[in-house]
Amino acid sequence: MSFLSRRRSGAVPEPGTVVPGAPDAVEVGARSVRVGDGCSTTLAVTGYPAEVGPGWLEPLLSYPGRVDVSLHIEPVPPVIASQRLRKQRSRFEASRRHDAGKGRLDDPELDAAAADAADLASRLARGESRLFRFGLYLTVHADSEPELADRVTEVRALAASLLLDVAPATWRQLQGWITSLPLAFDALGMKRVFDTDALAAVFPFTSPDLPSTTGAGVLYGLNLHSPGVVVWDRWAQPNYNSVILARSGEGKSYLAKLDLLRNLYQGVEAFVIDPEDEYVRLAEAVGGTIIRPGVPGVRINPLDLSPGDGDDALVRRALFMQTFVSVLTGRAGVSPEEAAALDVAVLAAYRAKGITTDRRTWRRPAPLLADVAAALDKSGDAGRVLAARLYPYVAGSFKGLFDGPTSNAATGHLVVYAIKDLPEELKPIGTLLILDAIWRTVSTSHHAGTRRKRLVLVDEAWLMLRAGLGAQFLFRLAKSARKYEAGLGVITQDAADVLATDVGRAVVSNAATQVLLRQAPQAIDAVTEAFGLTDGERAFLLCCSRGDALLAAGTSRVAFRSIASDDVEHDLVITGSVQARS
Repeated sequence: MSFLSRRRSGAVPEPGTVVPGAPDAVEVGARSVRVGDGCSTTLAVTGYPAEVGPGWLEPLLSYPGRVDVSLHIEPVPPVIASQRLRKQRSRFEASRRHDAGKGRLDDPELDAAAADAADLASRLARGESRLFRFGLYLTVHADSEPELADRVTEVRALAASLLLDVAPATWRQLQGWITSLPLAFDALGMKRVFDTDALAAVFPFTSPDLPSTTGAGVLYGLNLHSPGVVVWDRWAQPNYNSVILARSGEGKSYLAKLDLLRNLYQGVEAFVIDPEDEYVRLAEAVGGTIIRPGVPGVRINPLDLSPGDGDDALVRRALFMQTFVSVLTGRAGVSPEEAAALDVAVLAAYRAKGITTDRRTWRRPAPLLADVAAALDKSGDAGRVLAARLYPYVAGSFKGLFDGPTSNAATGHLVVYAIKDLPEELKPIGTLLILDAIWRTVSTSHHAGTRRKRLVLVDEAWLMLRAGLGAQFLFRLAKSARKYEAGLGVITQDAADVLATDVGRAVVSNAATQVLLRQAPQAIDAVTEAFGLTDGERAFLLCCSRGDALLAAGTSRVAFRSIASDDVEHDLVITGSVQARS
């Protein structure tokens, strides 16, 4: 047994000097090491199962006692990897021929190892994989030697259940303790060779409460029921849509912006409908494009055409104008006679600008809403009535959004439509126009062969869901987004109102990623019924703290606390003057 005096890296302190954070002593034994008031034992993993799934290391990370799990990874240069694989395959072949020469039966394990080595060598030659030297060590801590023995027995049993072979670092416990420290130094050197796929499966940041994913994804936060974290990949789900429901002030926009920012890290393009200027600071920080409908000079023309819209683009614009005018005129709606007059007037307005079904004419300047109103005024009584109802949007108080061609190009990796300056009367129609422009961008680029993941985020979606035809448009977007490598994100605070409508329930049910934050008591019954919550989950959503959430993916549920980095992310995603969450 040896004894080490207290020391600090780089210098030996003077006698009597107290080093902050250092243990009083380190006492090393054959099978354990005592550090200060506690003791520990290091176990080295010497054998691994033949096949594992993503996140298979999670049971060790979730062990209720104190266990330090240390992973040491060292890449092997491709040239050396190829040489070692060649030698290994030669040994396998030599063993096989030796057994054949002795008249022995084939060894199934040897044949499987030879086949795996051949497949790995092929993938390595094509650059599809690399080799790594990987060491996995478990350092078990306890307050006393008897307790440590019990903890070690439990950890070894847990490792055996994962088909892991472990061995204590006998007479090398000091080296094992050092290896478990965050020093990136492997003093034991008990490594095995892993390829890229096997190493990716070791990725520890997964949750056993969620279905297995690709091992990639976005960090949502800390798991509230285990020491792990919650990493979720929306792009690995049956559809890419998400919904976030919470009452006002519970952190839904904080989480939505954090999810958006971390998707941008991964190269996802995003479009955001922002009713309260909450995403403007984030967009400015990442070099995004900000469009402010409602500000003088900012216009969106609902009659715009593009050569990439498809052969039936003109017909689709005429049909869209029916929805557009219906939302614009509110509850009064459009009568059959007015709908017929509108269809004739829209096509007449295009013809007046020299635009026909010939795609080559679609580059000409599109007509404006005023041109449609003028054509309506000449198409009989029904047309004149509808033209009069459109007057406020053509020449009256609300003309600013429609009295010219589209003024801002929606280009870039992040486009934020900040609609705070839109009058309340124009927010439903403004949101509809923005969703239409986004959808045309997504579908057009997809048809053009540009396959890129895109996220469409609609904050305060109740503004859209309360508008009949506008809500149906949002529903169609939720149903069709996946075909174009796009995901729709819906954030709303009026959970009861949304779930009370057929369209609202349909939008929620078509989201594979569902996040619930704290709910109001008046809405909890509707949320419980819609999401099939248990009594415990219901109680959690009634009393959880701000930022705590329940992620639901089918029948799998996990509670987590959203977390952002203090240095950069928190300042970008916090709303207005809200103080930092404890």
